[in-house]
Order: sequence, then C-alpha cells, then structure tokens
Amino acid sequence: MIQYQPIGIIHSPFTEPKGTPIQPTAASGIPGSIELESRYAEGLKDLAGFSHLILIYHLHLISAAGALLVKPFLDDELHGIFATRAPGRPNPIGFSVVRLTKVAGSRLEICDVDMIDGTPLLDIKPYVPAFDDRQPARIGWFGKNIHKLADTKDDGRFV
Repeated sequence: MIQYQPIGIIHSPFTEPKGTPIQPTAASGIPGSIELESRYAEGLKDLAGFSHLILIYHLHLISAAGALLVKPFLDDELHGIFATRAPGRPNPIGFSVVRLTKVAGSRLEICDVDMIDGTPLLDIKPYVPAFDDRQPARIGWFGKNIHKLADTKDDGRFV
C-alpha cells in the first residue's frame, strides 16, 4: 500500500469541478493560494526565486476513476486514459504548472489556478524550463483540438 499525506491545501475561486478551467493556461490570471502545513514552511526556503511551480495534488472530488477509455473535455472521441489529461484516472493525481506571485511564511500566492478550492496538495516542485520544456514535442490527438482549450471548461463528467 502506498500512502501520501497532504502537505497543504490549495485555495481557489472554484467550488466545484463544473465550470472550472481544464488547464492552467486556460486559467490565466486566476488567483489562488496554498496554505502549507507549518511544519513544512522551512522547505519553502529559496522558492521565491522561481516564477513557476509544479503542483502535484490529489483529485479529491473525482469519483469516475477506473475507466481506461474516456471522452476527454477537448474531444468527442474515446481515448485511452493515459493519452489524456482527464481527471478520472486509476490514481486520482493531478498536476499543474502555476505562477508563483508571493511567498509569505507558509502561505503561497499563485496564479493560473485550475484546481478546486480545498484540493489537498501532495508536493511542490520548481518549474525549470531547461528541465521541463521539451521542444519539439508531438501532442497526438490534442493537435486537432488544442484550439478549443481557452473556451473549454469542466462539465462535471468525472465527478
């Protein structure tokens, strides 16, 4: 058995999945915050020097996990779950790259938030373009649908 304990809570203006942006780039400018448990505050040393963070979190409201073929938000066709970013996964783990705007004690102010208020945070990693950007990259079936990203919102299908 693998067990993780949240290190904090993500706060956002979104109280339910329906209507939430489906990726951070579609949530540009939407503010949020992280309340880190105080025992982890020392681990934030030097984090303010980074503009972006990778947040790894538990998709706590997802109940439609387990299907290996899913209809993702950006397409009307079924795709294998591992070829999508759909939240209904065998392990309901999410990640987002967000902008860090402020570190204050054990509280982080962030932008480009696509998470639900109260989302349990599992880990924080600094985004480093030299590590994380892989260009050129093929994007599979997303290529014919990526233009829909800015206007597509969660419709509640995975809750």
